[in-house]
Order: sequence, then C-alpha cells, then structure tokens
Amino acid sequence: MPLLPCILPATRRLRGCLLPGCHQDPEPREARGCPAVGHRAQPGNLAGVRHIILVLSGKGGVGKSTISTELALALRHAGKKVGILDVDLCGPSIPRMLRAQGRAVHQCDSGWVPVFVDQEQSISLMSVGFLLESPDEAVVWRGPKKNALIKQFVSDVAWGQLDYLVVDTPPGTSDEHMATVEALRPYSPLGALVVTTPQVVSVGDVRRELTFCRKTGLQVVGVVENMSGFVCPHCAECTNVFSRGGGEELARLAGVPFLGSVPLDPELTRSLEEGRDFIRDFPNSPAFPALSSIAQKVLSQAPARLS
Repeated sequence: MPLLPCILPATRRLRGCLLPGCHQDPEPREARGCPAVGHRAQPGNLAGVRHIILVLSGKGGVGKSTISTELALALRHAGKKVGILDVDLCGPSIPRMLRAQGRAVHQCDSGWVPVFVDQEQSISLMSVGFLLESPDEAVVWRGPKKNALIKQFVSDVAWGQLDYLVVDTPPGTSDEHMATVEALRPYSPLGALVVTTPQVVSVGDVRRELTFCRKTGLQVVGVVENMSGFVCPHCAECTNVFSRGGGEELARLAGVPFLGSVPLDPELTRSLEEGRDFIRDFPNSPAFPALSSIAQKVLSQAPARLS
C-alpha cells in the first residue's frame, strides 16, 4: 500500500523525522510522491498502547470531538500519557481545539510521528487536518480511499508508549467505523464511549450506535450526555434548554454505564475556540467536575494491563 502522499495528492509533503538518532532521509522517497519500496505495516506501533477508547456518536453536532479532547486532557492531568487519533476525515476539528493546526507531520523509520501538543509531550495527536494544504481543503473521497487511510493511521503512526489512545470517529455507523473497529480489533480496545445530547432525536440515533457496538462486539465503556442544560455565566444557574435525562435513561435501558452529564458552558466553548487547556485553566467552571468525573470513571474501568 502506498504511503500517504500517494493517497492524498493534495496534501502537505511529509518531512524527515527530527527525532534524535533517526537517520531517515529528510525528503524520503515516499515524500516525493513515489510508492514505498518494500514498505510493510508496523504491527508494533500500537504495542506500547495500553488502552484504546473509541468515541462514537450516532448523530453529528453532539460534541463528540469536544468530549474526545477534554477526556484526553483530563486523563493527561491524571498523570497518564495520552494519544488522540482523529479519524473524522471530513471534519478534523481537534487540531484547532488543541491549537495545533498547521503543524507538520514528520516521518521516521517506524512510520509517521504524531504531533505533540504540550511541552511535556504527554499528549500526541494524529489527524488528517495536519496533512491538508489549507484549512478549507475538503476531503472528497469514496469509501475505499477513506478506509485505506484509516488503516494506515492505525498501522503506521509511531505512538510509542501510551496509557490511553482516544480515537475520535465520524458521526454515524459507516464504512469508516467498520474499518476503524476492524483495524483496532487485534489490539483489544477497551471499548466505546458513546456521546449523546438530551433530545429524543439524538437519543434515538445513539440507540442505533449501541446496536452497532453490540453487532461488532465492541464493549461500551459508557454513555455521556453532552449539552445537558445551560449554565448562566453570571449566576451559574443551570437551565434545561433541551430536555434532560435522555442519556441516562438510554444507558439504563441498554444496561451500560452512564458516565455523566456535561452542561453547556461558555468557558468550555471559549477554551475550545482559543485552543486552551480547559482542565488546567478553568477549574471553577461548571463543566469541570463533570468532565473530571467522566475521566475518573473511565480510569476505574481500565483493567491493569502490562505494556
């Protein structure tokens, strides 16, 4: 299978690895648009990842990427080393949320080096957003090409040692989800975190997402209800703009854990728009305890696993 520039002719060129001790050609054959010679997928690239969590939603616009980002930040502040794999190919928003847009993807002998988004190198990110020439570039592909890139993201990104890999998926239950689940299955993912909003329409779509998890044998880590009420920035009173409790009721009926409700919070929105670390910068925000509690529940479900 050719490397990324052959699949993505309109993307940035990959650059040579800048890691110490790596002697990769700074402009490798693959970066010049040529097929890889003798390239093989690196089965060991996920060997150092202890737990893999897929973040799913049956409907767009429920804040799935927000939950993925904040879960990763909360796990990082709990002392874990975290990676984020953004396979939402048509809507890669996480680089913007982490103020990492425009960063370059480098290459070393083990594959593509993910982008570190903090000085401590505790959070790494791989997204198609790093590979597009322009933020306005549209990914207009048919299913097979999308599936091929997802499989390459799984096999060819050199994550190193991680406690958690959070996989942000597109909305729905498409070929891309099947490709992601099948590519990750050999690595025994911990399961799926399913995001919904309180409205009946959203809950119905998420019910189908739970059916998808059951049919594919993917364990459900839990359900998160996002946008559960609006918190006034002046008096901190929470008003139920939408209905409330739909996510919790769905989890109860499906027999899966309910991880918590995250309110609409202007400070959370602000942190995402500015690319700030919400968990670090807004500890007094109404959404902070909800997101911290969700992360703790995820941590409590993860069995001890040797890396």
